[in-house]
Amino acid sequence: MKSGKRIALGRMGESIAISFLEKQGHTILERNCRTPYGEIDIISKSAESIIFVEVKTRASGTLGPPEISVTRRKAEHMRGAAEYYIQQHPEMNNDWRIDVIAIEMQTGDRPVRIEHFENVIQ
Repeated sequence: MKSGKRIALGRMGESIAISFLEKQGHTILERNCRTPYGEIDIISKSAESIIFVEVKTRASGTLGPPEISVTRRKAEHMRGAAEYYIQQHPEMNNDWRIDVIAIEMQTGDRPVRIEHFENVIQ
């Protein structure tokens, strides 16, 4: 897939994830937050927790489910980015966690598959 199409697919997935989170009662704090450790796709708040969300979107299931693309290296970058964000926002002394939302687009009239994996990176 060309990078322009991949970026558009990623943005679409992030928008779907935001709608999903809002329906679950989350307040979206930031989207595409850049840190020295990498970008955080979505930062939300639910109850008293701050949630850092990595969104993985695939156009189909031919390469396997989207969540398998979260490598150990990616997990380390996500942890570093979340810790950096918390350090830069001392007013946010809430509990926090890192989640992954996997989105697989479907063909025809089939609904988009959304899987929310909570607290996946320690």
